[in-house]
Order: sequence, then C-alpha cells, then structure tokens
Amino acid sequence: MKQQQRSRILLVHVAFWTVLCAAGALSSYTDKIAHGHPQSYLSILLSWWSGHVPVMLLSTSLSLALARYPALFTDRGRTLAIYALVLLLAPLEWFYVGSADILLRGEALTLAGAWAKLGGMSKLTWFTETAWMTGTFIAMVAIGNLREARARNEAYARAQAENLHLHLALEQQRMLALRAQLEPHFIFNALNAISALVRGGDKADALSGIGRLSDLLRYALAATQREQATIEEELGFVRDYLALQRLRYGERLRIRIEGDDAQVRQGACPPLLLQPLIENALRHDLDCHDGPGDIRLCFERSADALLIRVTNPVGAWGSPNPGTGLGLSTTRARLALADPRASLRATRQDGSFTAEISLPLALRD
Repeated sequence: MKQQQRSRILLVHVAFWTVLCAAGALSSYTDKIAHGHPQSYLSILLSWWSGHVPVMLLSTSLSLALARYPALFTDRGRTLAIYALVLLLAPLEWFYVGSADILLRGEALTLAGAWAKLGGMSKLTWFTETAWMTGTFIAMVAIGNLREARARNEAYARAQAENLHLHLALEQQRMLALRAQLEPHFIFNALNAISALVRGGDKADALSGIGRLSDLLRYALAATQREQATIEEELGFVRDYLALQRLRYGERLRIRIEGDDAQVRQGACPPLLLQPLIENALRHDLDCHDGPGDIRLCFERSADALLIRVTNPVGAWGSPNPGTGLGLSTTRARLALADPRASLRATRQDGSFTAEISLPLALRD
C-alpha cells in the first residue's frame, strides 16, 4: 500500500469522526445552555474528540487492514476472532477515557488517580464506550463485505464481458468460415449446370448460362458481405438461378411459388437463404428421373414468424448428383448464428421431402 493511500485513509477517518464529534458537542452545548450551565463549545468539542480517539484509531486501523487484505472479514471465524481482540482492548479504552477526563479537568495525571477514575465509572459509561467500539467494528465489517461483494461482482461482470467478446469473435469466425464454404459451393454447383450444357452440345445455351452465372455471382459475392437481405431480393436471386437451371432442365423444371405477399417480400433473412433449398430440391427431384418436376416454394406468415417450405417428390433411389452435402447443413448453421429463434427442419414423408425454415418475422430497415 502506498503512503499516499494510507494518508488519505487516515485523513478521511479523522475528518469523519471530527464531524461526528462536532455534531455531538453542539447537542451537549445547547443542552447545557438550556439547563443553565453554559460551557465553552470548544472545550466540549475537545472532550468529545479526545474521548473518541480510541474508536478513531480502531476504524482507521481496520480500514488500513481492509485496504491491504480486502477479504479480511469474509471468513466468519476470522471476523469473530478479530472482534474478540477488540473486546480485549475495551479496558484500555476505559482507562484512556478516564485519563483524558482527568487531563481535561486540569488535574495531575497519576496511575492511582487513573485507576480511581476507572473504578468510579458507571456501568453505563462502560457500556457506551464498548458500544462505540462494537458499532465501529460492525460498520467496518459491513464496509469490508460490501467492498468484497462489489469486487466480486465487478470481476464477474468483467469475466462475462470477456466471455461475450470471445463468443462474438468465435461466432464471427464461424460465420466467415460458413461464407467461405458457401461461395465455392454455389460456384461449384452452378458450373456443374453449365458443364452439363456443354457436354450436351448446347453451346448457345451454355454461353447464355455463363452470362447468367456472372450476374448470379455478382449478387452472391455481394450478399456474403451483408448480414441481411429481404425475401424479395432472395426471390429475385432464386428466379435468376432457376433461369440458369432451366437452360439445363428445359420445360421439366416446374416450380410453384405461393404466399409471397407484400409483407412477406419485405421480411428480413440471411442472404443466400433460399437458393440452397431450391438446389437441394432440384438435385433430389429432376436429377432422379426424366419426367417433369414438382417443386413448391411456400411462404406462410403468422403473428411473429415466417415459415418457408420447399417441397419436392422423392423416390426410393438415390440422387445421381449428390453434390457436396453442404446445402442444408450450412443453411442450418447460418440460421443458428443469425438468430437463435430461427430453425431448419427437414422431413421425408409420403414420397415428399420438405425443408421448412422458421424465421422471426422482421421487416428489413
């Protein structure tokens, strides 16, 4: 502990007890005047101040000890032991008070006189002086425990803040990793569609597809730098993506979009949310047979949530175009990072596969 801190603690306690003694002396001064026994206020103040020197020293000593050992009174046994030591010092305080009273009266201080003064003290005086010491001790114990509790709360708050910062940093890194997966995943599947056209000899359609791919990549690369998009923007991207895929599938590609009213289109969502679901439906529908597809994209709005369902028929056979397997898993992870209330549920029932997203209904600012 620095000397400056010790000096400040001493001054604070001396000032506190001086103000307290000044208030008590003023009360005694007015009482003496009221009873016809006027006395100098300064002499009364000196008597009060000198009588409180022991408790002043006690509070200062305990405060200095707390500054050095903040957890001094957190243990019950240690607190009781210190209080027992304080009580053992009570007779010394009584002796001091008696001696100070002799000196203030202008009498010569002798050991015999001090003992006589001590023996002549009333039990009320003994009790009062002991109460002052006990009250001072209790106050310092309370202050010590309050300081320790505040220090614990501040340490806990700091730990929580640090954990939150670490969590946010981790989530940001996870989001960046997901975005890094999403971009090559989308490019890989789009190039697959164009390469199928090239293999089929459809050069004109392949060139047209490359132009559409350029537009799609421009949106995809811009979208991965944003935290949110609107359903309307995502639907525009999906329609462009379907136009690219139609170069490959032709009239077999059939998709119905339902429930996309004005409020739904203004709803907020993570960017590149719908395309992986449509891509998954194409891979497990049209890539598995030669007939027309039957894919449905439905929006259903409730009071506080938006449900997005993509449904496609599935057969007993596996898809000849398994892809990279990142579509639904990446979407599920991105939803969890974007909002804990969001979810993606995939079910297969009665010959149909359904991917259902639940999003909190919020309008884009």
